[in-house]
Amino acid sequence: MTDAFPPWFFDRDDPAADSVFYRSPRLVTHIDDGAIRAVGELYAELGIDGAAPRPTAVLDIMSSWVSHFVVPPQRLDVLGMNARELDANPAAHGRLVRDLNVDPDLPFDDDSFDAVTCCVSIDYLVRPIDVLAEVARVLRPGAPVVITYSNRCFPSKAVHGWLATNDDQHGEVVSQYLRLAGGFEPAEVALRTPADRYRGDPLWAVVARAAG
Repeated sequence: MTDAFPPWFFDRDDPAADSVFYRSPRLVTHIDDGAIRAVGELYAELGIDGAAPRPTAVLDIMSSWVSHFVVPPQRLDVLGMNARELDANPAAHGRLVRDLNVDPDLPFDDDSFDAVTCCVSIDYLVRPIDVLAEVARVLRPGAPVVITYSNRCFPSKAVHGWLATNDDQHGEVVSQYLRLAGGFEPAEVALRTPADRYRGDPLWAVVARAAG
C-alpha cells in the first residue's frame, strides 16, 4: 500500500527506536492556547465530547498528558509512548503504552469507539496506513477519526515525506493515508484557525467517518 509514496517517504533523520526518544516525559503542550482551543471546539462541534447528548467512547492515539477536550467524553482511552504522561492525563479512563511504529495493532474489539482522535502526531507515523486501517476497524459505522496537525514538530522524528510537503499539502497526504487504509468515507480537510480570528499556531483538521 505504501507504493503510492516514494521509497524515502517514511524514512526519518533519527531512525533510533522511539522508545528512547520518548523515554523522558514531556509535560508540555506542543501547540499554543489558540490552537488547543480550536481542537476542543472541533471535538465539541463533532459531538464527541462529554457535552454530547449521548454517552461517547473515544480513543486518543499518540496521546499524552492532555487530550484537549473542553468537556471530556464519558469514556476516554489514551494510547501513547510514555506511561508517566498518560498517567497524568486527568480525562483518561484507560491507558495503554504502545509504539504504533513497531506494532500498529489496536488491542480493542471491532466497533468499539464513537471517535478516534490523533492530535498533532500523525507526522511521526512510519506505518500510518496500517494504523488507520486499525482505526477503521475499531470505529463504529459512521464514527469519525479526527486528525489534527499544525506547523510544528520534532523534525528528527517526522517522516521525510511530511517535511518535504507544505502545510496545505499535508491535508492531501493524510487524506491519501485514509484512502489507502480503506474503510472510510471521503475525508474533509479544514483550517480551524483562520487568520482573521487567530494569530498564533495554525491548526488543520482532517475528519473522515468510518464506512457503514
